[in-house]
Amino acid sequence: MRVIDLMHVDVPRVIGCWQVGEVLIDPGPSTGLPALLEALGEDYRPRALLLTHIHLDHAGASGSLVRRWPEVEVYVHERGAPHMIDPERLLESATRLYGDDMGRLWGEFVAVPESQLRVLRGGETLSFGAERFEVAYTPGHASHHVSYLHEGTAFVGDVGGVRITPGSPAIPPTPPPDIDLERWHESIALVRGWRPERLAMTHFGAEENVSEHLDEVERRLEAWAALARDSERDSFMAAVRAEIAGLTERETAIAYEQAAPADQLYAGLERYWRKRSPPLS
Repeated sequence: MRVIDLMHVDVPRVIGCWQVGEVLIDPGPSTGLPALLEALGEDYRPRALLLTHIHLDHAGASGSLVRRWPEVEVYVHERGAPHMIDPERLLESATRLYGDDMGRLWGEFVAVPESQLRVLRGGETLSFGAERFEVAYTPGHASHHVSYLHEGTAFVGDVGGVRITPGSPAIPPTPPPDIDLERWHESIALVRGWRPERLAMTHFGAEENVSEHLDEVERRLEAWAALARDSERDSFMAAVRAEIAGLTERETAIAYEQAAPADQLYAGLERYWRKRSPPLS
């Protein structure tokens, strides 16, 4: 098992693809393909891509990899599967967030043929030779998010938070459109129930202090949600950036901003509160 640094737009430790034998978990965006393919080597052939969710930083290269290896199977939650077959709405939503930076950040998004998709609901056990993965539905960050347990390692995508380097802050990435605090806490409780020996995160690497890490993610999720409810966008962004900068080095703070931009943290939480506000009479 290893994490491959995809060197997202030349910044290390922003996006990682996990390799477990013939399985790749969250292959990242197409802009990361050169780093991924170089690390895998010319003779490598994956059997499966396991997606935690369909956001471009996790799943954007899936169709390109199927085009390269037509037999590879792509596992994704049932809510995300239609958008892998027809990504028009997914790309429209992402374009609203990233605008002219879409190509630079994420590159090409190739649709995945329906024949190569394997739809998950949670509760499955997947087997690839000697490798077995338990699947759990873990919404909160995204309504189509799943996590995988393999031999004591929980591959938690974004529901397990972002921690760029060991000892740096564990933060919740909260982009729009479907942040749900209650379901996120329930998903973290489910991950805790697995009693994993370590968490494997896309942003970035492994964490063996599982309980402490998840505690920190949950504390910050609640604190930042309250800050977003009670603050304007610019004040929220300034406070979050100052908090991260005060706890880590400048280069690491840059990677945090790339993995979880402060404006998106606010946008997702603001939308969460707006959906829960009663309409004005």
